[in-house]
Amino acid sequence: MSSSSANQHISNLYQEHHTWIYHWLYKKLGNSSDAADLAQDTFLRLIARENTTQLQHPRAYLTKIAKGLMVNWIQRKHVERAYLEVLTEQPDLDYPSPEHQTLIIETLTHAIQLLSELPPQVRLTFLYFQLEGLKHHQIADKLNISVSTVKRHIQCAYIHCLDAMLDLEDF
Repeated sequence: MSSSSANQHISNLYQEHHTWIYHWLYKKLGNSSDAADLAQDTFLRLIARENTTQLQHPRAYLTKIAKGLMVNWIQRKHVERAYLEVLTEQPDLDYPSPEHQTLIIETLTHAIQLLSELPPQVRLTFLYFQLEGLKHHQIADKLNISVSTVKRHIQCAYIHCLDAMLDLEDF
């Protein structure tokens, strides 16, 4: 398919389905500007797809994209709200600039996503080690696993994080 016919195909999909996906998102979110943003992002994802001419059921595909974007958006809002609550509880803290806050929230969101990809016991072991500062034997006692399993779980989590960092460098 030529570039101009692919563009025309995307344009037709946009004209035929944009209002529908916007209304679908609006019903879910209850906010017109957020629905409009996510509807646009849905079509940006569709444009990034190499071959849109093969879509048998465009609305089903658009819904799938929009659901994924909406879940990510909701998770980000939860992280943002929690971060801002922590900031307000710190009376003597110099507040970071809005740009720095955005970077912090993006980093936290990415870290949460990364950790959610780990098996639950590996994630919990890693968090006890990193955030609670527990020793290997303390984690083993707490989770009723062996010290060697604790070490293996921590290594697995580190490797997962390192792989993710290396993937980011590829972009």
